[in-house]
Amino acid sequence: MSGVAWKKLVTVPFSDEILDKGFTNARKAADNVYDPNKTFRVKKQMTRMIQASVDTMAEQLMSHVQNWPSIEQLELFDIALIDAAVGLDNYKHNLSMLQWCSKQIRSVAKQNIDKITKTGNIEFMHKTRREAYGRISSIVNQTSSSLEWLNSARETLKKLPSIDYSNPCIVVTGAPNVGKSALISSLSTGNPEVASYPFTTKQLHLGHFEHRRLRYQIVDTPGLLDRPMKERNSIELQAIAALEHIGNIVLFVIDYTEECGTTIEEQNSLLQDVKKLLKQKEILIIETKADLMYIEEKELQEYKSLETNLDFEEYDITKIKFIRNDKTGNIMISTKENFGLDSLKYFMINKIKNSENENPLELPKGWYRSDLDN
Repeated sequence: MSGVAWKKLVTVPFSDEILDKGFTNARKAADNVYDPNKTFRVKKQMTRMIQASVDTMAEQLMSHVQNWPSIEQLELFDIALIDAAVGLDNYKHNLSMLQWCSKQIRSVAKQNIDKITKTGNIEFMHKTRREAYGRISSIVNQTSSSLEWLNSARETLKKLPSIDYSNPCIVVTGAPNVGKSALISSLSTGNPEVASYPFTTKQLHLGHFEHRRLRYQIVDTPGLLDRPMKERNSIELQAIAALEHIGNIVLFVIDYTEECGTTIEEQNSLLQDVKKLLKQKEILIIETKADLMYIEEKELQEYKSLETNLDFEEYDITKIKFIRNDKTGNIMISTKENFGLDSLKYFMINKIKNSENENPLELPKGWYRSDLDN
């Protein structure tokens, strides 16, 4: 499933703009009527004015309802983003008000057109058209607050990240300042997208790289998986749960030097929280800032040379070797010295590839084909 194109949300018109456009089109529709019989001419003009105005207004309203993402068609993570950013109930209510308005003004149009159709009194036709305009204006004006809310929400929502669920996604987490953004920038092709994140004042970085025409997304999680459980609210917990639906693999980044300001004990405690929260996901622990750790110079230079000259496209990825922390056994990398990054990238590609169903025609476990029963 493709990601939500938040940036493409168009400006929502205000109620007076909707009314003005509708009544302008109504006048144009009346000008195009010709009938030598005055009674029939006025009847056609009045009915067309009402119908044209309502068609214009209702189409404007429904076009926005249809262009805004439907909650029923969204992934859980996007729903959590909406809830945190603008409120899920508000989102549903204000879009439903546009639907309500469209339905109501069409009902008013039908009632008044029926009245005009059944009369031969020209004065009554004009009066009925004016009454219809009044009721239509009143109904459209009742959506003023919803239209204003949608315009304000649009400014917030268009800053959200757009994740393509049809492509692999790597979720990067860890304590603040451990080097998550630097890692994403180093692994990404081009500059990572910087987006607002409703759970925090920090910005989210969404990077990507391509391998054999497949786009791999890398996303960090500021404000979600970077502090103890007791500090989280219900909306954050909802978003954390939704992370299970977007990440193929989770990178937990540790700063063993503690330069980030968080102790190893606190980082390991956070790691245990993440493991409990994302039980179904494979978590790969990475130690950054390896350039600040002691590594035998000979070992480091040999590794750099190997990684620089290795053709990862031809190499058996399962045999990739890393520099590891002697105490923890964790993979060590350095974005500053640029080592371990290519190995990590291809290691993740292999992990994701092996986690997917290699036979796209194979049925899920527990399913069966009736034609194979005999």
